[in-house]
Amino acid sequence: MKIAFQMDPIGSVNITADSTFRLAEEAQARGHELFYYGPDDLAYEEGRITARGQSLTVQRQQGAHATLGPREKVDLAGFDVVWLRQDPPFDMHYITTTHLLDRLAATTLVVNDPFWVRNSPEKLLVLNFPDLTPPTTIARDLQTIREFKAKHGDVILKPLYGNGGAGVFRLDANDRNLSSLHELFTGFSREPLIVQKYLPAVSKGDKRVILIDGEPVGAINRVPAEGEVRSNMHVGGRPEKVALTDRDREICAAIGPVLREKGQVFVGIDVIGDWLTEINVTSPTGIQELERFDGVNVAEMIWQAVEARVAARA
Repeated sequence: MKIAFQMDPIGSVNITADSTFRLAEEAQARGHELFYYGPDDLAYEEGRITARGQSLTVQRQQGAHATLGPREKVDLAGFDVVWLRQDPPFDMHYITTTHLLDRLAATTLVVNDPFWVRNSPEKLLVLNFPDLTPPTTIARDLQTIREFKAKHGDVILKPLYGNGGAGVFRLDANDRNLSSLHELFTGFSREPLIVQKYLPAVSKGDKRVILIDGEPVGAINRVPAEGEVRSNMHVGGRPEKVALTDRDREICAAIGPVLREKGQVFVGIDVIGDWLTEINVTSPTGIQELERFDGVNVAEMIWQAVEARVAARA
């Protein structure tokens, strides 16, 4: 098959951790032809969806991990699969790319389905499952946030469309910084904030469960660094081997059919203790860590699911 990856600059990826690199590596091993372009290179041109990019060959050698061909313009309707794999922020630039990729639906499988990526961002899709999530409010109004904090005492405040642990604050019962943080965030963004009840279980880790076509295939535990409330590996969280619990499987059983129906083939959910906190559909990570811990080829399983969807479209 012809596979295009819409992703962040490939030259700077960490090949021992990056999930997109692992997907490309496995695709190449399966005999697929690879093409790489960035979101800025995507365009609508008189009815066609085009991208300026380069053919791609990968190898597991950092610094020489990507060999690129001459830059060229392609019609993405001629590809079998396009992977939507750039990282957030989930801003209007990101959203516009999903609108353009939507227009490929008749000819090309876009993974994950861009319509539902746009309508199901990480911190909003969880609102469909209130029985599985900790107490949550989404608001820009300071008084609403104050009332939520007064009710729950110890809370986590973060940007609604942030990623990688950026801008995440814990405000305990004695904290006096809520007004200042609200002023800071609303000063540079028109977006609401999300506030959740603090879960003490995060000190034991924030579990990333990977689902393929709605089915859980394993998990890794991300343990915060000493003195840190955030467990994201971008900010020093330590990955550990962990097994799926009955509660993890219960959560996956509840959300899995929705993910499968909405074309979300590769998803990473975040579970703290017994609670679902995020459903990551834009550019989830964790493949390589799970493969090392559990000795399974997760990338192969993802491609089997993608190939089955392509075959079903034929």
